[in-house]
Amino acid sequence: MKFVDEAEIEVIAGRGGDGCVHFRREKYIPRGGPDGGDGGDGGSVWLVADPGLNTLADFRYARRFEAEDGRPGEGRERTGRSGGDLEVRVPVGTVVRDADTGELVGDLTRPGERLLVARGGRGGKGNVRFKSSTNRAPRQATPGTPGERRRLALELRLLADVGLVGLPNAGKSTLIRAVSAARPKVADYPFTTLHPHLGVVRVGPMRSFVMADIPGLIEGAADGAGLGHRFLRHLGRTRLLLHLVDMAPADPAERPEEAVRVVERELARFSPELARRERWLVLNKADLLAPDEREARAREIVAGLGWEGPWFVVSAATGEGVEALVKAVMARLEALGAAEQEAPASAGEEGRAQG
Repeated sequence: MKFVDEAEIEVIAGRGGDGCVHFRREKYIPRGGPDGGDGGDGGSVWLVADPGLNTLADFRYARRFEAEDGRPGEGRERTGRSGGDLEVRVPVGTVVRDADTGELVGDLTRPGERLLVARGGRGGKGNVRFKSSTNRAPRQATPGTPGERRRLALELRLLADVGLVGLPNAGKSTLIRAVSAARPKVADYPFTTLHPHLGVVRVGPMRSFVMADIPGLIEGAADGAGLGHRFLRHLGRTRLLLHLVDMAPADPAERPEEAVRVVERELARFSPELARRERWLVLNKADLLAPDEREARAREIVAGLGWEGPWFVVSAATGEGVEALVKAVMARLEALGAAEQEAPASAGEEGRAQG
């Protein structure tokens, strides 16, 4: 299935049924009085996060979704049947905005999570509702109200713990193939990866994380050049970025230090928050250098960048250094998770102390 991460749909909730004007007519009961029932409520439209979906491709064909209308009221004070709700299934990680105003409607991040996007209309009142001591034969009823109608912009953002960034052919696809069951295309030309790939990296029993392979960025990506600008948004949910760089490019004029700075500039232009995300340097394709040259070349690149964070020398093709990288990433994610769990508890204790 073609990967699609943006779509626009129209949702229409059901109209409420009209109230009924009716009078009781039975043998031996003169002047039976009003007994018109209320109309049923219209159905609402809900979006439901389905873990079995991983793309918005289905919405290229089905763009209009209507819930069922409520039925009108009937005599003998019978309320009309309410319209059934409509559930529209979307991938986990879907961000929903109003297409006309840009307002954020909701963010579906958990499997099974439901989001009300169009509320059904209310049923009208039957004439029995208007009976009083001064109006014993009301001939009035109210119509049902229309359901909400809106255009929605859907945007899929992948749910990954770790995102891979780097220029085309830095080896991101090879790395994710080496550590997970994901099978992105690998070749020796730019833009091999045309859409993001997710892979589950298992480190041990009950220890795993999700890695996202984002298509290669090029200079000007934040302005729309290349393919990477379409998928930079998918890095927004990641907790850690691995910045892959070819430490032994075929062309000696292509310096790894400049390759790193190109990506850094594009991240900063796209989102200053994303540029501040924790990022580790991964010097890839070490197998292309002689063993006695690797360490010296790696330290030269790190010194040229003035890199202060963690850095690793690996070969995604042969697996050298990959296990150490994966274990370090897992340990860091566990530490971040523990810190996040402690933060709310600390805030609660501080609030109780102040109270």
